[in-house]
This record gives sequence, structure tokens and C-alpha cells, in this order.
Amino acid sequence: MTEKERELLNLLENKGRMPSESIAKMLDISLEEVNTMIDTLEKQKVILGYSGIIDWSKVNINETVTAMIDVKVTPKRGVGFDEVAERIYRFKEVKALYLMSGTYDLSVVIEGKSMSEIARFVSDKLSTLESVLSTTTHFQLKKYKHDGVVFEDREDDHRIVVSP
Repeated sequence: MTEKERELLNLLENKGRMPSESIAKMLDISLEEVNTMIDTLEKQKVILGYSGIIDWSKVNINETVTAMIDVKVTPKRGVGFDEVAERIYRFKEVKALYLMSGTYDLSVVIEGKSMSEIARFVSDKLSTLESVLSTTTHFQLKKYKHDGVVFEDREDDHRIVVSP
């Protein structure tokens, strides 16, 4: 991978909706080179997609509950954690899945319409999998920062300081 490709990936990761013309100027290369690099990196599955970061708390519809579930599993001989991870990430509720070090093996991020829906997912789908030994569910109460983006609008205090 070239240095320009790494620079391009950093730009796209931080500001995914940048016009190709802007990227070309920032990298000091031609528009054609930018488009060729992007096409190549997409075909190589280095660039997997583009997404926006939305503060859903500011939208009255689509209120969802997000949970992070710690999962302890028994790895299978020859495939390790991969087989159980694949079974878990195929559930439509699963937004992210990570193999972790520490006291649990997998970290599953899911979204649902309610805490009850998430509880049903854990009891009916996740904990019934053969390799799953235990789960611990943590509900997200508030999002402060995600993917480097701060969610809280903090207005500066414009009051005059009064001191004796």
C-alpha cells in the first residue's frame, strides 16, 4: 500500500463525504488518480462502505435502545471463535461484534425498539447457542462520543462572573 493510499484512507475515514476534487487537491494528485485509487480499494475490500454519523436522539422517530453484551463462549476445535461469531453476527439485531481479550470472549452491540426486545434477543437467540456459556448485558444510557465525533452540544456559559 502506498503512502498516498494511506492518506486517502485517513481522509475518507474522517470525512467520508468529501468530493473527489477536494481529495485530489489535498493529496496533490489528479482527480483520475483519486477515482482509480478509490475503485481499487473498494474492489480489494479495503474500503467496505461509507456511512454518516447520526445523532438519533435529536430525531423524534426511530428511538432505539442500544446494548453491549459481553459473551463468554467455548471455542470449537479447528475454528476457534470464528464459527460462533459468524452465527451471532448473522442476527439482524447485531450491529457490531468483536473478539475481546479479558474476562469475556465476544462483545456484541445490538439495537432494539425496547429493553424487552433486547432481553428477548438475549434469552431466545443468543444464550441458546450451543457455545455460549454466559452473557452480561449493558444498556447504553447516553452517547457522548462515537467514532471521534462528540455528540453533546455544550453551549458556553455567557454569564458574567461575579466575585466579591
